[in-house]
Amino acid sequence: MKIYTVIPARSGSKSIPKKNIRPLNGKPLLQYSVEYSLQCPLVSRTVVSTDSEEFAQVARSCGADVPFIRPAEFAQDDTQDYPVMRHALDTLESIYKEQIDVLVLLRPTSPFRPPKLIERAVELLQKHPEATSVRAVTRSTEHPYRQWVIEEPFMIGFARDVHEPYNIPRQKLPKVLFQTGDLEMVTRSTLLSGSVSGDHVLPLYIAPEEMLDLDTFSDWEEAERRQT
Repeated sequence: MKIYTVIPARSGSKSIPKKNIRPLNGKPLLQYSVEYSLQCPLVSRTVVSTDSEEFAQVARSCGADVPFIRPAEFAQDDTQDYPVMRHALDTLESIYKEQIDVLVLLRPTSPFRPPKLIERAVELLQKHPEATSVRAVTRSTEHPYRQWVIEEPFMIGFARDVHEPYNIPRQKLPKVLFQTGDLEMVTRSTLLSGSVSGDHVLPLYIAPEEMLDLDTFSDWEEAERRQT
């Protein structure tokens, strides 16, 4: 398979300014994901998709390819993954004149991935050719059956298709998973169909203690502690 990694590095982070290039223990945050991709022999190209020339220069210095600057319309606060990944697929195939079979999304905000996630995800796809994508997941610590939504002045159970889900004994709760930011792998055909995941998503399990998503300054402090 022709596999490209796409590392999205938008410049407009609000929670932590310039988060994707902020130094984490001496290295720009996005460098962790770039190095992770470069270490995988299955990856043909490691690409950073950014809307900032400053970020692009940092990414290139880390060893990534930055063959385009992402249009501003695909770098807004509310921009979802699909337009970013579809733009990357179309643009990369146009630039490099080859068909990409699989795109791997590595979010910079998950810098400490377990080893060989890309290899494991590829193996899953090969075992299940009907799959449309692979997503890293871990055990959810907060079950959705125990969650509520507000309908003023009252609240109702989040899982509305189950009778009183909040009263179900813990032992009978169905197993639920939480998607992490460590890895998402999507096939070309899935992206061309208009989705970044499709209907046949394979779980790539990681341990809860291996998950770390940097969103706040307290998350950043935790990341720094993990490396000391």
